[in-house]
Amino acid sequence: MQSWCLPKEHDAEFVWRMEDVLDVYSRPYDPRFPVICMDEASKQLVGEVRDPLPMRPGDPLRIDSEYVRLGTCNLFMFCEPLRGWRHVRVTDRRTKVDWAYALRDFLQEFYADAEKIVLVMDNLNTHSPGSFYEAFEPRIARALTERLEIHYTPKHGSWLDIAECEFSVLQRQCLDRRIESAALLGREVNAWQESRNAITSKINWQFTTDGARTKLRRLYPEHLRQDSDQPSPAPTKVHN
Repeated sequence: MQSWCLPKEHDAEFVWRMEDVLDVYSRPYDPRFPVICMDEASKQLVGEVRDPLPMRPGDPLRIDSEYVRLGTCNLFMFCEPLRGWRHVRVTDRRTKVDWAYALRDFLQEFYADAEKIVLVMDNLNTHSPGSFYEAFEPRIARALTERLEIHYTPKHGSWLDIAECEFSVLQRQCLDRRIESAALLGREVNAWQESRNAITSKINWQFTTDGARTKLRRLYPEHLRQDSDQPSPAPTKVHN
């Protein structure tokens, strides 16, 4: 857990959003209502100025320290934790319209038969049903909105998004090198996700609401920090 991303003091808004997401993660698997985590990240495209020297017996691949910047791409990560499955889409930009098309295409291709998608994501301003109305006619935008049950991670709590954890794996296993074009990036990411989907089972998320109330007790309002063996104060009676 990246504790430096936590609020510095008690924060009831953080707490309720955190517990809301953790409650979603505790639900049993139901293909009619799949839980999908979504996140996005940019990737700097970098090209070589000189061709690398190939590996030889006793010598590793040698890359010149000089490079050229070739722009950036955006990656949308969709992850279904209880299936241990993920899908990554590479786009040129990260606008509201890009997000809307990426999510619409994802739902149509992989979850056309689901009754409702339970979507966990951060509250970036592009991650809103309003983006559907930027991209599509109202009838289509409303239909997409009605297919979603959205749960936003709290501010300073993006670590609660399992898709962000998957991005960390993608970075270590695939993106920690120079990639010069969007086409190459797409091929490499597709190869990574196919390999990972083939070997990964259910993602074992272990942080629960009970754990949060213990380990992150300082984030709860002070008047609610009671020992478990002490009863809560009785509610005040109201006399009419």
